[in-house]
Amino acid sequence: MEPNGDPPAAAGSTLWKQSSLAPEREASSVVEELEGMDPGFKLMYLANEGDLEGLKELLDEGVSVHFRDVDDRTPLHVAACQGYVEVVELLLSRGAVVDPKDRWGSTPLADAIHYKNNEVIKVLEKHGAKSLVTPMLAKTAREVPEYEIDPKELDFTNSVDITKGTYQVASWRGIEVAVKKFGEEFSADEDKLRAFRDELTLLQKIRHPNVVQFLGAVTQSIPMMIVTEYLPKGDLRAFLDKKGALRPTTAVRIALDIARGMNYLHEHKPEAIIHRDLEPSNILRDDSGHLKVADFGVSKLLKFTTRVKEDVPISCEDTSCRYVAPEVFSNEEYDTKVDVFSFALILQEMIEGCPPFSAKLESEVPNAYTAKKRPPFRAPAKHYAHGLRELIEACWSEDPLKRPTFRHIIERLESVQISMGVKRGWKVRHLKCFQNLEAIWKRGGSSVSSRSSRSAR
Repeated sequence: MEPNGDPPAAAGSTLWKQSSLAPEREASSVVEELEGMDPGFKLMYLANEGDLEGLKELLDEGVSVHFRDVDDRTPLHVAACQGYVEVVELLLSRGAVVDPKDRWGSTPLADAIHYKNNEVIKVLEKHGAKSLVTPMLAKTAREVPEYEIDPKELDFTNSVDITKGTYQVASWRGIEVAVKKFGEEFSADEDKLRAFRDELTLLQKIRHPNVVQFLGAVTQSIPMMIVTEYLPKGDLRAFLDKKGALRPTTAVRIALDIARGMNYLHEHKPEAIIHRDLEPSNILRDDSGHLKVADFGVSKLLKFTTRVKEDVPISCEDTSCRYVAPEVFSNEEYDTKVDVFSFALILQEMIEGCPPFSAKLESEVPNAYTAKKRPPFRAPAKHYAHGLRELIEACWSEDPLKRPTFRHIIERLESVQISMGVKRGWKVRHLKCFQNLEAIWKRGGSSVSSRSSRSAR
């Protein structure tokens, strides 16, 4: 029977209700005849119709209560959506998993909450289902953040993992976006929840062409998500792995993009922003080849003090050890200059063609930095011309106070770029002059000689 006491819907009715997290789509029609239908699909259909006796018969015949359709939905999902308490109890008594996730991450309990099926909610919770109510749930519609995105608008049909596997590509309002998902287990972790809130706070403040653009977030349902622009060219890590050592002119151009993005963060008012995880995987490339700084999961705001300190010592599981300044791993107070240290290592890597201390295990690198060791310069000296090596050495100075600001770094890089351009321009002009003389000689050097002779007479 239906929850309201009406008889089950006819076989020609629409398919079962959608997942609470599924994108909107038109419902398809169910065939009127059940004969010949796949047993698992028939189980789903009968769960949708609330046919208790039919379900018992199928289950007694050995049809698996764990059947999943193409969307990874189970009969328990369907019954929870429809609000059939007796069907839910039957499926659970036959061994159905209480918290299975469909392709969008929704569970039967989440669906029951979405469709306000209170009696089903009680049954599921009694059997140990975990509530997926977001800790950031607004009490009233007015309190829902302006940046809130309805998860049903995010289509993960052709989703792929990007960057470190933290982000997935999704379709949203006709464009591709990068989505950072946070599972329900994270919402119960106070530290991770605080980090999520901090990241949202930061992203809302940031607007710069060399910093990835924040588009919105999902905070009113589980899983919570952060949605940013998608840069299809991938990250700098993949680019360097493919290209190896870059030409100095290319390295300087890329370094300027990074420095401009970081300068914006460091000079942000009234609160400076420390990235603290600046490394190639967190630097993305757009269609034009320009770079954007991304991933602010461990960033810090400098509010009422000029220095900060980690509450818990950083480990190599939290970030890439190869690019982190020694004062962070030493659990000392630090400021924006930790990003300058990381920048120096990235710039050197672009010229050298290999990560810093590539022969060492990642866990060994922090000790090398603390012992005042730095990656060796192996590339030809001409690749570090115009003061480029001196700039790198200043940026990774042991004393943070001696490291330049990104504003100063930009000025020096622009000077290097001009010097490189002038030298290249001189070569190009002389090459063209030589090519013109050679062309004239090939067309008729003798006629030139005869004219010269006549003029001499």
